[in-house]
Amino acid sequence: MPTILTFGDSNTHGTQPMLTRPSDLPRHMRRWPVVMAERLGWDLIEEGLPGRTFAFPDPEMGPHMDGRLGLFIALESHGPIDALTIMLGTNDLKAQFDATPEDIAEAAAFHLDVALSDEMQARHGGFEPFLILPPAPRALGVLAEHYTGAEAKSMATYDAVRAMAEARDVAVFDANSVVSVSEVDGVHLEAASHEILGVAVADFILSERVEDAAE
Repeated sequence: MPTILTFGDSNTHGTQPMLTRPSDLPRHMRRWPVVMAERLGWDLIEEGLPGRTFAFPDPEMGPHMDGRLGLFIALESHGPIDALTIMLGTNDLKAQFDATPEDIAEAAAFHLDVALSDEMQARHGGFEPFLILPPAPRALGVLAEHYTGAEAKSMATYDAVRAMAEARDVAVFDANSVVSVSEVDGVHLEAASHEILGVAVADFILSERVEDAAE
């Protein structure tokens, strides 16, 4: 049975929309990676960390929020895997980082280059990475101050990230095509959105594998 590793932030972890900060709500039981793996019939390894970025240590949440080291740890802790999803970028859009779309695309490129490296591919006997563009954040609720201007910046950011991934022949799925963030906090997904996204990502991966097999 194939194994898939899902590497991401709070929306991969399954954090519920937050009415207060910090929140004492449990994470969604049927978060999108669980739904996806169920539809695929594959084994699942979850590596979702709330607050994780592509490349920024967080002065409030800690240096371990920088996903670059985390990706190495995840890929060397588990395996062999047959596929990897990376869904990051939401936290990189926080106002405190003042990152340009090009900064974020360059940081995302580091992750794909690690995944595609001869060392990591050999370690797992070959696996296919998939990049997921996360739902665009909005400045709402208790997280509003962190995401001032993020929604507008996300469009240019996702264009830059998509171009970078396609240049590396990595398939990209845009979560914005099927779900949007909660009106409660402008960042996290409601339970229904996790169901929708999990099914959509599974179908996307299956279609990409069929296409690859036909080539």
